[in-house]
Amino acid sequence: MEEIINRVAQSALTTLNLELLLHSGERVVYDIKDNLFQGLILREKDFREFVKTHDWGQYDGKNVAIICSADAIVPTWAYMLLATKLQGHAHRYVFGNLEALEQELFQEAIAAIDAEEYRDAKVVVKGCGNIPVPTYAYVAIMQKLLPVAASMMYGEPCSTVPLYKRPKA
Repeated sequence: MEEIINRVAQSALTTLNLELLLHSGERVVYDIKDNLFQGLILREKDFREFVKTHDWGQYDGKNVAIICSADAIVPTWAYMLLATKLQGHAHRYVFGNLEALEQELFQEAIAAIDAEEYRDAKVVVKGCGNIPVPTYAYVAIMQKLLPVAASMMYGEPCSTVPLYKRPKA
């Protein structure tokens, strides 16, 4: 009987799964509309009192998207004041919707990658998984690793799409 050899496992390919790098903390939306008087305006005194007494501990370790879903003019300082309270509680907070939050989390994850670990490597950027990875994250990882990687591919180690191979000097 001939032994079955897993050539993919024995290959020199380095698989990079972006979804595994992403912070796993819960994503929540803080909608400032709940602080508006009659859904129209933000009263500074009331808002400051709310900020002072609100339980900010409920955001510990979470990722927070700060929005205003009401058609109201909210002064910039109000969002900044929220940031002062989320700091030290939330893992990450952004002004914007959940999509903006995900983008920030992917940017954070990619920035934390030590490109030198991929120097001269044949890198396969995993293409499918349990969490949808947005296209901008794939472009960002290319920008980070192209200067150091020997080659870049997309997909699974058993079925890759070649994208880049460093020219021989």
